[in-house]
Amino acid sequence: MKVVLFCGGYGMRMRNGSDDEIPKPMQMIGPRPLIWHVMRYYAHFGHTEFVLCLGYGAEHIKDYFLSYRESASNDFVIRGGKVELLQTDISDWTITFVDTGPESPIGERLRRVRSFLDGDEYFLANYADVLTDAPLNEIIDEVKASGALASMLIVPPQSSFHCVDVVESGPHTGAVTGITPVSRLPIWENGGFFVLSAAVLDMLTENCDLVEDVCGDLAARGKLYGYKHLGFWKPADTFKERAELDAAYRSGNRPWALWEHEKVAAS
Repeated sequence: MKVVLFCGGYGMRMRNGSDDEIPKPMQMIGPRPLIWHVMRYYAHFGHTEFVLCLGYGAEHIKDYFLSYRESASNDFVIRGGKVELLQTDISDWTITFVDTGPESPIGERLRRVRSFLDGDEYFLANYADVLTDAPLNEIIDEVKASGALASMLIVPPQSSFHCVDVVESGPHTGAVTGITPVSRLPIWENGGFFVLSAAVLDMLTENCDLVEDVCGDLAARGKLYGYKHLGFWKPADTFKERAELDAAYRSGNRPWALWEHEKVAAS
């Protein structure tokens, strides 16, 4: 199943004003950039055909894969001056690089890569800036069984803020009557991992938004499936979040790296 990665936005919350900032998908988590961790997650489940929707910072992403060094994350032996890899990451990957414009909304990016998806009943999509340990193939099976035309991973609110109940009128106007952590509210957030049917491609219009326009329409028709995930899920929208993921990686606490768990079990 093909995987579309939306990796062409400006990533403004990760920038400090330079004209040549490294794009968000190329921010480092351990020895590899964020986009590699996302792709490695999909490859773990057998999905190794990637379509990268490029825009801002495209040259950074292209250059990284054009000069990819397997030895950065794999064991190897040097014998007779030649490097012999003991494992490989991307030797069986197919990666299509498509310029979808620096200003394009997500729906428009998807519309511009449609020709690379024609003929597939379902495909996967992701923002390329979120990590999870969700059971991807189980999600795909549930979506197909549900009869939905699309699905999104949904997760509990991640905010550390609190909601406050306030008296709006009368003699006690302004009085706080309750405080509730956002994380305890009975609501769900879009987790950024999508399973989409080919029918979604016919719904794309010029400069549309995938979530608000397409998924919103599908939800109104009862054709959008939400997979509730209570396990690990963490975005890298800000420097703080990226630094937390990097620190977790370096400490060995990386639940999203399911491929490492499999490697340990095999040994």
